[in-house]
Amino acid sequence: MQIQKEKYFLLYLKTGGGHLAPARSIAHYLTAAYGKSIEPVLVDGLVDAPSVVRYILEDGYRILQARSKLYYEFLYATNKFSLIRQFNATISGFFMKPYLKKRIEEERPAKIVIFHFFLIAPVLDILKELRYDIPVITVVTDPFTAHPLWFQREQDRYIVFSERLKEDCVQKRKIPASKFHVFPFILDKQFSSPLSAAKITKVKQKFGFAPEKKVVLIIGGGDGIPHGKSVLRHLLDASLDVEIAIVCGKNKDLYADALELQRHHPSLKVFAFVDFVYELLNASDIVITKCGASTIMEILIMKKIPVINDYLWEQELGNMEFVRDNELGIFERSVAKLPIIIRELVSGEEQYQRYLKNIEKMNVRSGAEEVGEFLREMT
Repeated sequence: MQIQKEKYFLLYLKTGGGHLAPARSIAHYLTAAYGKSIEPVLVDGLVDAPSVVRYILEDGYRILQARSKLYYEFLYATNKFSLIRQFNATISGFFMKPYLKKRIEEERPAKIVIFHFFLIAPVLDILKELRYDIPVITVVTDPFTAHPLWFQREQDRYIVFSERLKEDCVQKRKIPASKFHVFPFILDKQFSSPLSAAKITKVKQKFGFAPEKKVVLIIGGGDGIPHGKSVLRHLLDASLDVEIAIVCGKNKDLYADALELQRHHPSLKVFAFVDFVYELLNASDIVITKCGASTIMEILIMKKIPVINDYLWEQELGNMEFVRDNELGIFERSVAKLPIIIRELVSGEEQYQRYLKNIEKMNVRSGAEEVGEFLREMT
């Protein structure tokens, strides 16, 4: 007799990888651990939305971050005003609600997990209209500084990734502490631990890195790191005694610029969009990056030293402060000063080891398993 599986709806939007990635990680864990009794279902809330709406919410988010950071930060700030955020939440929910209602009504999931703030209002309204008593929980994917849109509607419970955010919500938003459940940040299973020293040596050989030199990796999000060409040029012009690699992502202009620089610096390793970030992080020693939460946590779990050159106000401010204030890495906005910082880290072993010890003491780990177990037991 075949056991009827419980469906867990994991709802996300593709507005940056920070929402889909944790949903996918939870799905992988639940499938691996409880595949005979639980069926995690990844649901994109924009599947049936008009193409223009998808473009604005998905591509618009990515393009503004990469090409018009100030305007993105302006929009982020204006959405802190109650009327503006309520209007935007209502409009986006209008286009998502019919599809979500159809899926919920047809498949009657046992539990619903929300990974994006624009999905909160339509889901709660749908359950009220259908009079379904389905447990719902929201995973606040911003670990330290979360936008008010996450708390636009009153909810019974939240999963958050830091005591700092929990206390902020309790003190400033007057949300009862009992509604919050704090777990480590959710990452993909492969980032649960770094490779052994022997395997790292093999990975360095695979990419052609000189084994006796430290490796500096430059990596941002899917569109590469902001000011990537300038960062790369300053490092190369400084003639540092390191191996340098850059991941350009989907940024074709940055990739072309990096290849041009490679003509004059043959040892430079240039990558476009890759699916082997785990290997590159393991092969590196120092990582120059922007301040996306997933990237920062992956760097720290791999026990590499992050050098943060940029972050999005206010969304990524807490990520930067977490690294800087705990002396897990360095924040330096000036591209011209990056070679000095890298040279000091490479030549000053005491300073380098101090950051490593702080990282090890922080004991950053992935919370996918803990969150998955919590969801399974949630009623």
